[in-house]
Amino acid sequence: MPQTLLARRAALGATALRGGRAWRPTPYQFFGFLFWLLMSLAYWRLPLCCEAGQHAAVVERLRASLLEPRHPTADLPGDGSAAYSPYAVAQGLFARLTGLGGWEVLRLAGPLNLLVLLTGAGRLVRLLTPRPWAPVLALAAMTLLWGTERAHGSGALGLMALTGNLGNPSTFAIGLTFWAWALTGARGRKAGPARCAGVGVLYGVILLVDPVTGVGAALGAVAFTVGRAAPADGGSAPDSRAAPADGGSAPHGRAAPADGDSAPHGQPAPADKDPAPHDRAAPADEGSAPRSRPAQVRALLVIAATAPATAALWPWTGLRALAPHHGLTVVGVGAVWLALLGLPALWLRGRRSAWRDPLVLLFAPLAIGSAAGVLGPGLALVPAQLALAVELSAPRPWRAWRRALGAAAAAGACLGFLSVQAGAVVPRSLDPVGFAQPPRWPTYEWAAQHIRPGEVVIADGYYAVRSVAGYGANLAAPVRPDAALDERQRRARLDDVRAYLSPGATRAERAAVVRRHHVRWLLLTRSRTLPEEAVVVAWSPRTGEVLARVGG
Repeated sequence: MPQTLLARRAALGATALRGGRAWRPTPYQFFGFLFWLLMSLAYWRLPLCCEAGQHAAVVERLRASLLEPRHPTADLPGDGSAAYSPYAVAQGLFARLTGLGGWEVLRLAGPLNLLVLLTGAGRLVRLLTPRPWAPVLALAAMTLLWGTERAHGSGALGLMALTGNLGNPSTFAIGLTFWAWALTGARGRKAGPARCAGVGVLYGVILLVDPVTGVGAALGAVAFTVGRAAPADGGSAPDSRAAPADGGSAPHGRAAPADGDSAPHGQPAPADKDPAPHDRAAPADEGSAPRSRPAQVRALLVIAATAPATAALWPWTGLRALAPHHGLTVVGVGAVWLALLGLPALWLRGRRSAWRDPLVLLFAPLAIGSAAGVLGPGLALVPAQLALAVELSAPRPWRAWRRALGAAAAAGACLGFLSVQAGAVVPRSLDPVGFAQPPRWPTYEWAAQHIRPGEVVIADGYYAVRSVAGYGANLAAPVRPDAALDERQRRARLDDVRAYLSPGATRAERAAVVRRHHVRWLLLTRSRTLPEEAVVVAWSPRTGEVLARVGG
């Protein structure tokens, strides 16, 4: 046998030991992992706050009874409550298998939710452009370009907000929404009914996990189905001769250009010029090709039929409970104005696509819904933030207008970080200038160690009524409305609690409330006079709140 047939080509350099090309992470994989690690540590170092008590209470009820859970915060039936979504049931099952409590499960859910959010955002940006730095810039825009005032509430994606809501179902739902939009724009354009039905199931799950996010996701389903992404740098849609986006060779022996900036005969292309048709880069995904109007209608009909059917078949939740929450907290302009830096990029995408770009189609409905208090602020800013990131990921040299846009975006990111977001990742012990820090809610472990699961508590503190149910206790009156609970019954219970805590209430009137709602404990602030029949069991040195036993 000839010796040449037995010889192996030598592998040189760092790959010699493995005999192949060394794996290198993409910019988004590298910086995304650092961001995941940093925000997970930031989330773990702070006490859980805000809506965490409500979500921990849901896990506690499912841990007690997976198939027939009671109301999340009160000793009432829980049939049809929107809180018992597939996400929550999975958490409850995990808690039953591991023996962990609701607060511990929420701690572990934060990094998982962030992973879904990061992978979904990366997949969505790759649908819009193959530029490797675009997802990195999109992540920076989504977390820094908010405003100079703090944005509260579920669905906000700023660094400061993520330290409190990373473990919430809304964060998981937004990550799934990014995945759903990417799949809708990619597979939905050429997929058959089966694949479209699979995407519809995903939208149904989003609706179950967070109905508010589900409405925004549905708007995105329409935009990414009927829309057509703007071509890079203002060129027309790529044709069948485009070079593959995965690094394949271009026709005629030419190297594949980066994002459409190339010139013939190997000469460098002028900044921001439209490339020749045969040298254009391919879209980031196979879904960038246009589709016929009948195909669009078919895809939308399949998704529109599958998503509500998925929600209707879920046994823990009734469809009535999935109605969007009206009266959400409206975020002020001061908390979001930096995201307006993306409007020029949205305008450019609209011009390049004859105003059919999905980000352009999506921005106005989401913004109007957020301003009206129907949708949360997180998704409303995403179209402008992603458009800005895609525009600034174009290869250099840049024209003057793009340099000005990049400078404005960099200045806005620095302003947003220093004015609001820095305290989320800079601990107080390492803070050289005194950044605003995330809220530090008190914990109620000192009280929970005396309260058995299922026992009823009357509380009057702002933090207590939003936290103590997360330890397995029941409130005499739920704080928040629930579509599965008659609002008249909830208000009647609130009236009973006010009557009990009234300074003019007699002992007989208080005893009647205790018997009616099976009250066992009082958790009162220092400003409240303790009833004479109550027996003090514990108190908090930090807040001054007192835990006292009443009833049998």
